[in-house]
Amino acid sequence: MTEYSIAFAPLIPAWALALLALIALPIVGYALFAKARGAGWRLAALAGLLLALANPLAVIEQRQSLPDVALVVVDESASMRIGERAERAERAANALRDRLGRERDMEVRVVRAGAGGVGTDGTRLFDSVERAVADVPRGRIAGVAVVTDGQVHDAPKGTSEEIQRLNLPGPIHTLLAGNRNEVDRRLVIDEAPAFAIVAKQQFLTIRVEEGEPPRPGAARQMARVEIKRDGVPFRTVQAPVGEPAQVEFQIDKPGTTIFELEVEPGSRELTLENNRQVVVVNGVRDRMRVLLVTGEPHSGERTWRNLLKSDPAVDLVHFTILRPPEAQDFTPVSELSLIAFPIRELFEVKLREFDLVIFDRYRRRDVLAQVYLDNIVRYVRGGGALLIAVGPNFSSPSSLFNSPLGQIMPGIPTGQTFEQAYLPGLSPVGRRHPVTADLPGGAGTTPEWGRWFRHVDTEPRRGQVLMNGVADRPLLLLDRVGEGRVAQMMSDNIWLWARGYDGGGPHAELLRRVAHWLMKEPELEENDLKARVRGNRVEVERRAIDPVSTPVRVQGPDDFAAELRLTDSRGGRQTAVFVAEKPGLYRLTDGERSTLAAVGAVNPTETADVRTTDKSMRPVAEASGGQIAWLQDGVPELRRVRPGRDMGGQISATRSWLGFRANGDYVVAGVAQTPLMPGLLTFLAALTLLLIAWRREGR
Repeated sequence: MTEYSIAFAPLIPAWALALLALIALPIVGYALFAKARGAGWRLAALAGLLLALANPLAVIEQRQSLPDVALVVVDESASMRIGERAERAERAANALRDRLGRERDMEVRVVRAGAGGVGTDGTRLFDSVERAVADVPRGRIAGVAVVTDGQVHDAPKGTSEEIQRLNLPGPIHTLLAGNRNEVDRRLVIDEAPAFAIVAKQQFLTIRVEEGEPPRPGAARQMARVEIKRDGVPFRTVQAPVGEPAQVEFQIDKPGTTIFELEVEPGSRELTLENNRQVVVVNGVRDRMRVLLVTGEPHSGERTWRNLLKSDPAVDLVHFTILRPPEAQDFTPVSELSLIAFPIRELFEVKLREFDLVIFDRYRRRDVLAQVYLDNIVRYVRGGGALLIAVGPNFSSPSSLFNSPLGQIMPGIPTGQTFEQAYLPGLSPVGRRHPVTADLPGGAGTTPEWGRWFRHVDTEPRRGQVLMNGVADRPLLLLDRVGEGRVAQMMSDNIWLWARGYDGGGPHAELLRRVAHWLMKEPELEENDLKARVRGNRVEVERRAIDPVSTPVRVQGPDDFAAELRLTDSRGGRQTAVFVAEKPGLYRLTDGERSTLAAVGAVNPTETADVRTTDKSMRPVAEASGGQIAWLQDGVPELRRVRPGRDMGGQISATRSWLGFRANGDYVVAGVAQTPLMPGLLTFLAALTLLLIAWRREGR
């Protein structure tokens, strides 16, 4: 294509040319005003000279036209698989591609977007649009046709002026693949705590939605919502449709608790995926209350006290029995400065308020009546925690074993006490148990920690022996009793480690782990299956006291299923890793143990509301000059329009077409310039005009 135009290339600076014109025009103007002879010829000569100095050029451009770019974006998100949406979208995309491809100077690009995956939340189409036209100047974009169900979660929001300032590639047309006035029941979580205190009342606020909000005066419709906690049925509630409802719950353990909520299907459903919701709550302990009863002053008493007082999350109640009832020193009670032991308050009224009870070198001296020891037994069986650290008196007739507490102790005293140096070691079970596995200094055959000098012998009758002492006899025993737990430490010499004697040892870590195991810390469960989520990687760990070869079966979203073979690791662990391809809830089980893993957005925005809508895309269409069309009415007609003209307005029965701009962009392939006033000819012409003017004036 050839284009002609005129350009100027002044022979002198523009300011000098303007100055000459300012000087010449008054002179010639005065001559014209005075009607002097030859004034017109002088004006012609001066005008010719000024025009020659401006140097006009004839410009001939060889232009090469550039095709406009039309973008067809096909939404392939999960909600597009509902009903006939995907088929309609595919037919519409093919029709648009064919029709636009027949246009002159038009390049058609088809982009499939919105499929998402782990780490994405919702349908994101505009990111794909920007990437698809990143190499195209805005002046070459003819328009964008988005084939979707309207559930676009990255669509620009705001007023028309605000959206126009974003410089979107427009016009942007939307072709909706679903049907008008769709109805779908879905469950919505309005409020849910991310953290909750263990054993404290908490609330979830849920809402069951179905179509439009209920009309005033309409009959109240109820829906049944079933709730599971960590995969186990927890509660069933009735929730009013269209209104918020509160669900009360408690967290019964520290760590992650997963609630699954599912509402029964409605009369009309597009999908059942949004009938389910998952709430992940992290349980934390408020403050652990520990009751420590020391039977008599001894060197290890301060070790217990310092360890428990150093933890800001522990409320410690500590009593040391300094004066037993049999003491007969004739001191008047009014002169004693000792605090009376509040036996009834601690062991009857407030016993269940404690998370852990510790007896440190305690022996029966009629301080605690049998009824209070019976209370402790019931406290443990009902879910409480008891730790008994024994001294030499454990083998005597005054031993706590000869009280009701004996029935819940895992070890029976043999009556023998070893008073000799020995090195505490880990038993085979202890090397796999999370309480003692990986203790600092205990990895080798011979532990790298200090010696002890007292060991009260016991015969294990149940539970697990984690540490051994003299002649590999039991030193630390753990056991489950009913809903609670019991631990026995068969020595009072752990204070030697605290003092650093003979190199010391991991006293603080050992006692911390024992106490937290007693209080059912999930990380210290010895037979457990865990799944840790890191991005889209799920790390599976199984702990087992006895080696297990059973594979772990995994079930996930969209009928995902896999079988994992775990490999042995140190400390009684078996591990495996798998990659989750889709966000959602994954269930893992080996037949005995089960766990859940929440990957990515467990309540995807994509399926929160799957009804076809024009609400998200209408502001974009209005701001860019685009249109909204429903494919159930057919694919609209396409037209090319010049930039700046109306792209088509609102879709109606009489104006159902989509406008795509004909930008007419081009590149210049070659330029030729020809002077319109050659210098010599212009000089001769001006001289001739001046001579004519002189001759006219001379007559």
